[in-house]
Order: sequence, then C-alpha cells, then structure tokens
Amino acid sequence: MHWIDPASLPETRGTVTRFLLNPHGELDGFVLGRTRQVHFPPHLSKQLARNVAIGDAVKVRGVRPRGVDMIAAVSITTKSGRVILDEGPDHEREPQHAAKKPMDASGEVRLALHGPKGELRGAMLDDGTSLRMPPHAAAELAAYLTLGVHVHAWGQGVKNKFGRTIEVEEIAELIDAP
Repeated sequence: MHWIDPASLPETRGTVTRFLLNPHGELDGFVLGRTRQVHFPPHLSKQLARNVAIGDAVKVRGVRPRGVDMIAAVSITTKSGRVILDEGPDHEREPQHAAKKPMDASGEVRLALHGPKGELRGAMLDDGTSLRMPPHAAAELAAYLTLGVHVHAWGQGVKNKFGRTIEVEEIAELIDAP
C-alpha cells in the first residue's frame, strides 16, 4: 500500500487490547478496545512487536472495508510518536514459519476476524485465541463465527508470547454451553 498517502486517510485512536497472529505465528493485527480489528501485513510484525504493547494508545490511519468494523492499516503511530508505515511487501523477507502442533480451543466468539479487504477469515474467542481459515471456508461457516456463538475448534496451531492461533480443520457449535 505504499502508494497511499496516509495523511489523506482518517485517523482512528484507541488502546491495544489483544494481538492477532496469522497461522505462521507472525503478528498481522490487533484489537482496539473491545471490537475493532486493525489488520496490517505480516512484514510489519517485527516493527509492531518492538514498538507496541498491550495497553498502549495508538493512532491508526487506514482504509475501512464496507460493512466491516475493521481497519486495514497503512500507518500506525505508537504512544512514543514513532510512525510505522506500510511501504509495501519486502520481497527479500523470508516469512516466519513457526512449528505448528495439534491444538484445540473452545469458547465464545467475541469478534469475527477479517482480511484486509473485509473478507471473513475466522474469529477470536473470549480467551483471545484466533481461529483462522481461508475465506471460502469462513464464508461457508459464517454461522459459527458470529458474536456470542460457543464453538469448539481443532486444527494445527501456534502459540507464542503474543497469543495463540489455530488453523481450523474442524469446528462445532457447543449447544449446551453456558
């Protein structure tokens, strides 16, 4: 997105409450407050990890896809005033490939997760676990990824100091959940 002038975009302010991991264990977003997802490309993962912490107030400039309460970030200003700018992908960068292991999670869906164009890609559970899946699978399973639904999911996952994410292979709604 290096061709977009971030100063021309609306600014959103908020406090980082959760980090979001992609299935490779890299940061690719965070949650502002309780419900606003901020998506950024994983090539910004290391910069964000070094400069932003849970509880930090940040300013985000980006685009908001239609019908989705999320922002595809073009720039993020940290509490110290440092600007982290998406200059486009780093073609020399080797993507991180964290070792995945079988995982499962259950809980209440607190937030639907979306890709940078607003496409549904999973959900965040009440314990902060991200459930991720390709957009075509998420579209078919949208009823399971809705706020307030109790689910149990299985798949291959990654856990690190920033959170936990599961690449969903199976998912079921918990009918008798509290």
